[in-house]
Amino acid sequence: MHPQKLQQAFQDGENVTSILKQESNSDVNTQEIIETAYDLQAGSYIRALDDEWMMAHKIEYGKAIADQIRELTDPTSIIETGVGEGTTLSFVLQHLNAPSVDAHGFDISWSRIACCRQWMQKYWSGNCFLSVASLLHLPYADSCFDVVYTSHTIEPNGGNELAILKELYRVTSRYLILLEPGYELASPEARERMENHGYCTGLVEKAATLGMSVIKHELFGLSANPMNPTALIVIEKFPDAPSATPRLACPNFGDSLEDYGDAFYSPGSLRSYPKIGGIPCLRREDAVIASAYQRMIL
Repeated sequence: MHPQKLQQAFQDGENVTSILKQESNSDVNTQEIIETAYDLQAGSYIRALDDEWMMAHKIEYGKAIADQIRELTDPTSIIETGVGEGTTLSFVLQHLNAPSVDAHGFDISWSRIACCRQWMQKYWSGNCFLSVASLLHLPYADSCFDVVYTSHTIEPNGGNELAILKELYRVTSRYLILLEPGYELASPEARERMENHGYCTGLVEKAATLGMSVIKHELFGLSANPMNPTALIVIEKFPDAPSATPRLACPNFGDSLEDYGDAFYSPGSLRSYPKIGGIPCLRREDAVIASAYQRMIL
């Protein structure tokens, strides 16, 4: 379906994810389906906070996440993967009350990151590095964040749980905190809904299979939708690890990425990752082979 028709379908209240799955004859939400569906709804999460109850809920939700983080550690670096429009990260950072924390966030959708940038400028006074990236191939070096957390980020990626858990754990230094659909703790009706939407399941079991140490698994208690209850999963890696410093890395080969103004370039992998509207695009498929970049551009 042409993108304009998809956009109209979304505006008409149709389920774009279902349309795309039918068109591609797919039983799962592919990365392209997830990107398209979320990009078309860019701005809707911010607009939802015009409602006083929803804004109060989101503030309380962010505070609860910050409280959980502080209970575990005092981070100097943190990332929300799948940050969306920043409506969770902003309040987490506010309640952590650590303006010097090295904060990062990424999303698969450029439009949502553009919305996030505007939102963060309004609700967070510190710095925050934002980019377009994929959960399957994070553009970061190993163990470079004290705390990595998600907020219904793995949710639409049913079938890719193992690969995503590996990547999230890879860049974690101390703690990986997952706030995701609590399939195992949900009612039969909620489970059926999650299955129909292709949501993630079995995160605790899969984390254990990968040798991860799950130290907490419980309902979070702050769910806007009772049919999609949030579960809290805390995975401990190296709790006494020294403060981690975020380091960008080529998502294709793992070599270091450097900011050259118009793009991020990896001298090691000879790949350039462009910026659109100042937003770095750091997915594998965004890479341009540019072996002459340094001698022709600099």
